[in-house]
Amino acid sequence: CGARAHSTAAAAAPTAPPAAAAGPLTTDENLALRKRFLAPSQKMHYDGSEAGPLHLTRGRGAYLYDTDGAAHLDCVNNVAHVGHAHPAVAAAVAAQVSTLNTNTRYLHPTVCELARRLLDTMPAPLRDGVVFFVNSGSEANDLALRLARAANTRGASRCLVVEHAYHGHTSAVIGLSPYKFDHRSFGGRGQPEWVTKCPVQQTTRA
Repeated sequence: CGARAHSTAAAAAPTAPPAAAAGPLTTDENLALRKRFLAPSQKMHYDGSEAGPLHLTRGRGAYLYDTDGAAHLDCVNNVAHVGHAHPAVAAAVAAQVSTLNTNTRYLHPTVCELARRLLDTMPAPLRDGVVFFVNSGSEANDLALRLARAANTRGASRCLVVEHAYHGHTSAVIGLSPYKFDHRSFGGRGQPEWVTKCPVQQTTRA
């Protein structure tokens, strides 16, 4: 998803990179495929707006490019932390997957070196700890919940969350996500009994 900054952002954007050969699908054809093969609960940004959903073909740096080549400043994407198509990241990923792509149950120096370098960025006492590698924020939060429960010697399980929070889409962390469990589809029964929801602090309210 991207912020629709048609005029100002597009004028300041770099030249669009070459489009990938993804096939000459029109927006209507793409929508038809999405409606056929993706669950309707997977919403699209800007669907139903006058401009319609944002039909993207590629990204570069801080910008996303649509089928007309127009640039959109990407203010809301939560995946590409160092920008889209970062050449160093793309090269590192390509080099690694062409060499080895496996899990941490095998001995390999790369995963140990990455763990060491991550811990070197941490303050004490975290730098003296260890690392769990996971595949997503949802998995990280799910694991954090499991670790907290395992470390709790009193058997307490109550968790506090802030209203509107979103922590992921596993069964456990949906229970920590008012953004999800307050949705009408849960019929008012989404909040687990072990979760307490706290109000957001309105420090700027007049």
